[in-house]
Amino acid sequence: MPDEVDVAALFERLKAEVRHAGGLDARDGRNRALIRSRLRSVAERYWPVTTMAPIERRPGKKGAVLHPVKKVLRRLMRWYVEPLAADQRAFNDAALKLVDQLFEEVDELRLELERTRAELAERRADGRLVAELDERLTRVERRPRTDGTQAPATVAAQQPAAALPDYFAFESRMRGRTEDVKQRQRVYVPDFADASPVLDVGCGRGEFLALLRHAGVDARGIDADADMVAYARGEGLDVEQADALAHLETLPDGSLGGIFCAQVVEHLPPPTLLRFLELAHAKLRPDGLFVAETINPLSPLALRSYFADLTHAQPLVPETLALLARQAGFEDVETRFLNEPPEHERLRAVDLPDDARLDAARAALADNVERLNGLLYGPLDYAILARR
Repeated sequence: MPDEVDVAALFERLKAEVRHAGGLDARDGRNRALIRSRLRSVAERYWPVTTMAPIERRPGKKGAVLHPVKKVLRRLMRWYVEPLAADQRAFNDAALKLVDQLFEEVDELRLELERTRAELAERRADGRLVAELDERLTRVERRPRTDGTQAPATVAAQQPAAALPDYFAFESRMRGRTEDVKQRQRVYVPDFADASPVLDVGCGRGEFLALLRHAGVDARGIDADADMVAYARGEGLDVEQADALAHLETLPDGSLGGIFCAQVVEHLPPPTLLRFLELAHAKLRPDGLFVAETINPLSPLALRSYFADLTHAQPLVPETLALLARQAGFEDVETRFLNEPPEHERLRAVDLPDDARLDAARAALADNVERLNGLLYGPLDYAILARR
């Protein structure tokens, strides 16, 4: 019996034996109770080490002769073997106590991790609420104070937004903080690098306009909501309150290098949408870029966001919007999917024991998990990028 035992190596060896025997992963909390039981059984296999075990007598003359010899030899060797057996039993007892202690520590750490995650989630929620309230207060501060005349809450031809008591607050809650929106829209900036001047239709709080300004792209925006316009102007952005169709109709044909609209087309009834696409095509110069981002209705998670907003007119599947853009005159139309759900929200692969007989089941299971992830956890948004 060695004087010192490598406890960590012993525990890892026990875990490896259990995983090999049962195909279990100790990192998976759902297997922890079963693994603990099997670890104990592995250690207990070597528990009954003793020189006092009964000696079986074999049949025949050989057994009759050897049986008393074995008894004598056991008495002679007992002084040497019994201390080793006692040490082995003490070692087994220590190993079992170690297994219990380690799993208790793992359980405590897991609980602490869950508490930490809950605290972080609560702090993120509080941070988002604080940011939302700050934006709403800023909106109130930036509302124009005139001699009694005030811009209407919205000048959109369709009026569903006016039915909500505070559309600015509603949009802030639905879409998130301005920094979050900027992060999502940053991907479009390279597409508009050579597209000046750019018109952002339905610019909201001006997130994309701020990104283009930082990139040195000449851009301005329009929005139907008075509070959105006031907020964006407070950021030093060139924004005016206007209805999309009415404003586009006033522009000369071919006067724009790019048109951007994020989360707008799903608000437009079909006749308005068709006219909007026709005007966008007419107002862009040759090789001008039109980008329309919208919710991806092929994703069940995205549909939740779609139906949460009472101002939406209809969901638009990618093939429909691309077809309407082509019918409006755009020749080069690309569909780009964006904003996939976090990896932790997707279905996880299931590990099967390393057995050749399960190869077919393993492949079918992996294929089904991948297909289900594609159907249930697809990208939350998509955009069409169309050129004249």
